[in-house]
Amino acid sequence: MSDYKKNSESQVVEKAVWSEEKKDAVNEEINRMNNLPSNSTYATHRLRVLNKILQLLSIQRTTSQDEELELLFSGLHI
Repeated sequence: MSDYKKNSESQVVEKAVWSEEKKDAVNEEINRMNNLPSNSTYATHRLRVLNKILQLLSIQRTTSQDEELELLFSGLHI
């Protein structure tokens, strides 16, 4: 097997692991937000953002979309 193919396969695996770790973190944050008062505008907005992130994590993304998603995560501090 060529080095290129090995690198490509390892990148796919790393991307899948990263995605699963992020899904777990988002789900934990959703649970935390659900414990806040239902009339909290902060919680409502954050839940919308978190649900959008879950949606983005579930689709196939380009490299640039992955980079944007990483920036979004760093902005949320989760």
